[in-house]
Amino acid sequence: MRDNPQFYMTSPSPCPYLPEREERKVFTHLVGSNAKLLNNALTQSGFRRSQTIAYKPACEQCRSCVSVRVLVDTFAPSRNLRRVLDRNPDILVEARPPIATEEQYNLFHRYLMERHHDGGMMSMTLFDFGTMIEETHIDTRVIEYRHQTGKLLGVCLTDILADGLSMVYSFYEPVETRRSFGSYMVLDHIKRARRLGLSYLYLGYWVEGSAKMAYKSRFMPQERLLNGEWTLITE
Repeated sequence: MRDNPQFYMTSPSPCPYLPEREERKVFTHLVGSNAKLLNNALTQSGFRRSQTIAYKPACEQCRSCVSVRVLVDTFAPSRNLRRVLDRNPDILVEARPPIATEEQYNLFHRYLMERHHDGGMMSMTLFDFGTMIEETHIDTRVIEYRHQTGKLLGVCLTDILADGLSMVYSFYEPVETRRSFGSYMVLDHIKRARRLGLSYLYLGYWVEGSAKMAYKSRFMPQERLLNGEWTLITE
């Protein structure tokens, strides 16, 4: 097991956010006895986790991917976000160990079919899904969101960091559009981080011009990592 990280660069590939652009990533492995400390430090400097890999965009001609974290203590939901909370009083939330289930996978597959049918994750099998959920060397939880009748409506793979929570990957029932479930899970994570005494909720990358990432600008105040510095954004 390696304790000293080694960094690598990917080959260019099509950008998943902006058309007619290519992306490259710098990445390292989150393994060994220092995996948890390394993940904390890398997340604070703009990296994201996928299984045992920490990665960060390293595109030569583009800096559109901007790391975003919500300031938990000063966040106050807008009127629209309060409506999201009002539409979900019948949801039960439970934090579970990172163990994949067939029920989660079936929801994951329905979500991809509706929202990301042309994406690379569509080919993931139940085994692949289990690896995504369970392959972690850090403090990770699976947050399940169920209707009070017991039906699973949403799932978020969440890392617990020294200074915040990081929403690694989330998916939800695509037919429940009225609930705005993606936003609801963010709101719940803000509340969860506050309850744990943590300062931030890390949302990954905001990409100006990408409709997929536009929702992240709804959660203010937030900090964005600009030119290597976390910069306060209030509107």
